[in-house]
Amino acid sequence: MSEASEVPAGIDARAVQRFFAARVPGADGPLRFVMIGGGRSNLTYRVEAEEARGGVWVLRRPPLGHVLPTAHDMGREFRVLSALADTEVPVPRPVALCEDADVNGAPFYVMEHRPGIVPVERLPEGYAEAPADRRRMGMALVDVLVRLHAVDCHAVGLGDFGRPDGYLERQVGRWAKQWERSQTRPLPAIDTLARWLSAHIPKSPPPTIVHGDYRLGNMAFDPADPGRVVAVYDWEMATLGDPLADLGYTLIYWSQPDDPPEALSDSLTAAPGFPTRDEICGAYAAATGRDLGDVDFYRVLALYKLAVISEGILARYLMGKTVGQGFERFESQTAGLAARALAIAEGVRAG
Repeated sequence: MSEASEVPAGIDARAVQRFFAARVPGADGPLRFVMIGGGRSNLTYRVEAEEARGGVWVLRRPPLGHVLPTAHDMGREFRVLSALADTEVPVPRPVALCEDADVNGAPFYVMEHRPGIVPVERLPEGYAEAPADRRRMGMALVDVLVRLHAVDCHAVGLGDFGRPDGYLERQVGRWAKQWERSQTRPLPAIDTLARWLSAHIPKSPPPTIVHGDYRLGNMAFDPADPGRVVAVYDWEMATLGDPLADLGYTLIYWSQPDDPPEALSDSLTAAPGFPTRDEICGAYAAATGRDLGDVDFYRVLALYKLAVISEGILARYLMGKTVGQGFERFESQTAGLAARALAIAEGVRAG
């Protein structure tokens, strides 16, 4: 087993190794743990068997502190991955769930490791360099979202996974309550957005499984084929609800060349070849037949939700309960997200 000094925060190496030996096939020897990702929400670790030709897995657990009610439910993530594992939605196959917090300080689950290219701030050198390949990446994102929203929730055992009736109303109310629990300072823009959202709730289409955090950064692409998604990650906010909430969330991360430079979005997609937001919406509407006339409401809701999440991360940082670097920027990020949301809301009002 690795020395304690090499084990990342959030892992009790001896206890977790005992769990792996009992519950994870092929993991009965010493293990090595490496944190992957930013550690800003649920914590994710790569787990490797130290012996030659050993296996590789991924472990997910909640953050180290300031866990909000209804958030970071490992059992829900494990359940939705189990339900989708044999569908056309590419997800890592879940392996084992530990609900006993005494083992590692919090529940956690283990899933298979699916190697792939995860687009975050930039693409690896030599990957999807042709505009046609970047367009294929964008359209693959739409295709997988369409596939997710076409899954029969009852057929895969998720018929009781959420309460889709009144989904949007509950979302607005839920995130307002999360703001009350997370806020570190007054921010009137958040209160204004809460009132605007409550007054502009549209009629939802028939409910589907909703990912809740659907974006390029939560997807892995085939290293040999930029047009193929090999995995969708981070299902911690999945539920049954309005599918357009996923589309709106995708759009707030989707930048394009004519965006203002201060927009806090994924500049990666402004590169030549990636489809525009209108093209993303057009492809989704054509494939699903859903009316996107109120799509700006969903963009405002997504930015509001992300602002509250950002504040929660800042709150954990101020409490000394974070792992990693760069958390201080979330103070300005929360305000920036709220400002973007208000700008869209004002445009809807003017229209």
